[in-house]
This record gives sequence, structure tokens and C-alpha cells, in this order.
Amino acid sequence: MRLRRLLTGALATMGVVGSMWVMIRPDAGKPVEPIGVAAASVAAAPVQDPPKDVMATIGQLLGSTPDAATPAATLSDSGPEPQLERIFAEIEARRLDAALQLAEGLIQRYPNFRLAYLIKGDLLLARARPISTFGAAQEAPADRIADLREEAFLRLQGYKNKPPADYVPRYLLQMREDQQYAIVVDTKKARLYLYKNDKGRPRFMADYYVTQGKLGSDKMTEGDKRTPIGVYHVTSSLPREKLADLYGHGAFPLDYPNEWDKRHGRSGSGIWLHGTPSDTFSRPPKASDGCVVLTNQDFDTLGKSIQVGLTPVIISNDIEWLSLDDWQKERAELNTAIDTWRTDWESRDTDRYLRHYSRAFQSDGQDFETFAQQKRQVNQGKAWIKVQINNLSLFRNPGQEEVVVVTFDQAYDSNNLSNTMKKRQYWAREKGHWKIIYEGAA
Repeated sequence: MRLRRLLTGALATMGVVGSMWVMIRPDAGKPVEPIGVAAASVAAAPVQDPPKDVMATIGQLLGSTPDAATPAATLSDSGPEPQLERIFAEIEARRLDAALQLAEGLIQRYPNFRLAYLIKGDLLLARARPISTFGAAQEAPADRIADLREEAFLRLQGYKNKPPADYVPRYLLQMREDQQYAIVVDTKKARLYLYKNDKGRPRFMADYYVTQGKLGSDKMTEGDKRTPIGVYHVTSSLPREKLADLYGHGAFPLDYPNEWDKRHGRSGSGIWLHGTPSDTFSRPPKASDGCVVLTNQDFDTLGKSIQVGLTPVIISNDIEWLSLDDWQKERAELNTAIDTWRTDWESRDTDRYLRHYSRAFQSDGQDFETFAQQKRQVNQGKAWIKVQINNLSLFRNPGQEEVVVVTFDQAYDSNNLSNTMKKRQYWAREKGHWKIIYEGAA
């Protein structure tokens, strides 16, 4: 919260850096000069050092003091965040010329990075006159300055706060062996986390800044400008040649709405992971029509880890974390429940089999009573049943409801029928017991 207050201007009145507004020419993709400041006079003006106590505060907030812990490097640290942190470290040390040089280097590397121009403008404006607020230039549209300020906060927060080493997202209970990676999105932090399947254990690999819907998350209806919350899978890959420039270097469509969404009356379509337009490095934290948007650089890197039809994408408002011990416990509990369901099915004892199903069960137009009646009739003709489950995955649905998405390859054999299918079930905890609330083909 202290970092957010700094960026929103609570400390700016003490003389910390000011601001400017930068536009990118849509036709040329080239930045214009800061509005409201004469470049020549600014360049010639002496540097006005911000107060020492303000600089120390920046260092504490950003963790840039010499004795601060440095976050472990990840694949995603090749983005602008490390440079942003170094810039603020120079500001903290009252080396504004060095900070300006770093800001110019950031612009050279990312020519369409609006936030980099904002920082450069702050440093130039601080040379010209004392600054009383963040966004001091009169011509600066307040909403766009707020977007850049929020992006700065979220980028630095995400860079400094990596996932805890001995904890995993609660949602990644079990990945099937051939699922190489899983994606978890935290809409509150505007961060996408990539986890590798390390012999069954999710292992953190990288994280990226992302954009979500203009009105946030919890999508309910078509066109509501929100990003859905839930467990989804990548269904296809769309190359940039087949897309409008809005989507950048490509797109990975997701299977929204899934069965759980439909059960809750959620509608809409076209929820994708995709890149940014050619004249834009990154978009504000809330700027899409519901998609999850990455920079083109990050999209290209992430795309190398995505398997169409296999990679899960779990979108949450605020990630829940489990210790490895608790994660193993939850995982074992679900595996036991699923195996008991399988053996009870093989027993041909219909009552034992049906005890695994919720009274709220619904599937393909069947409620629990209709489903139970059908199963009793089918079992009358069975002399024996064998069921095998392979490639099992377990992903907990984000939210207050205790729901787990279970997917597996099912091989069914009996005296009068044999078939195989990819099945998906939704298990919900009811009065301390896991029950199947939906099942069907995946």
C-alpha cells in the first residue's frame, strides 16, 4: 500500500519526481516530446534533488537499498522490470542524471513503452521546476496517467514479490504426465505465472505482467468487458497472419464458457491469451474486452511452453497458496475419492456407486434422479465391469466454492460393452465429502 500511495502522489507533494504525458503516434509508432515542457529549457536546467527522506522511502518501498534481498532471476526477468527497479534505485540515491540515462536506455530498448516515457518526463520536468503532484502537466489526461501509474505499481510489485519457494498455487493439484506446463493468472496483481510439471510437482518458472478486462474480472455475460474466473484450457493457436493488428503476434483461444460457467449462467465467447498492437509495447492493467493480454515479447516466450489442447489456464482474482505438505494432503484426498468411485463402479453395487454423486448433479440434460434410474437399469445387464483411469489431472476452481475439475482418459470394459473416452468431472465438497456434480466428455 505504501508503494501505491507513493505512485498516486501522496509523497509527491514533498518534492519527489513529477510527471508528464506521452502519446504514441498511431501512424508512425514514434514517441512525441513531453507535453507542457520545453525540451531545450528542460535540458539546460539544473537538477533539483528531491528530499533525502523521500528518496529513502522510495528505496524502502522498492527494495533497492544495497542490503535488500534480490529476487531470484527467472526467464521473465529479461523484460523492463529490472531496469525500472534500477531507475528508482538511482532516484533513491539522488543520482537523477544516472536515472535519466537508464530511462533513455529503456526507451531505446522498448520504443513504444509509454511508462518509460512517463518516467523520463518526470526526470526532465524535475529539472525545470519543483513538482507538486504526480501528473503535473496540465495537458495530461488524468485517466491515462492513472493507468500508467497503476502499471508501474503492478510491474514493480510483481517483480519484487515472486511466488514463495516452498508453496504452490492451490489450483495445481495434479498435472498429467504429458502436461509440461500450467498457467495461473492473478488478476489482482495483473500477473501471469508459468509453472513447469517437474515429475508431478508444479515448479515456478516465470511470471509476466498482463492486462485484463476494462471492468475487471468475474465475467458473467457477453460484452461485459470482464475477464472470466475459472479453470480453462488452450483450444487452438491463431498465428498473427490471420488476425487483426490488435492481437499482436498471435492468440491462444480458451474454452470459455466451460461447463461450470454454463451451469452458472455465464455467457460470452472469444476469451483469448494474445499480444499487443504493433505500435504498443504494453497495455494498461485494465484495457481489454475480457482477454488476457501480454506484450508481444512475453507472448512469444510464453507461446513456446503452450501445448494446444493440454495446457491449463487458471484465472483467479487472488491466488491461494499451499505449502507442499498441505498440497500433498489435498491431492491424496482427491485421488482416494476418485479411486473409490472407480472401484465402486466396478462393484456393480449401484447404491455404492451413486453415493459419489451430488443430489445437485446435472449432465447432458439429466438431473440426479434421471441419471440414477438409468444407471440402475444399465447395471442389471452387467455380469462384470472393469474401469481404468489414465492421464489424470486435478485443478481446483478458484473461488469460495470448493470445486475441483477432474479430467482423465477412461477405458471401460464390461460383458456387453467396451469403450474409451476422455472424461471431465466437476467434484464439489459437500458436508466434508467430495461429490460429483457434473460429468461428461472432455
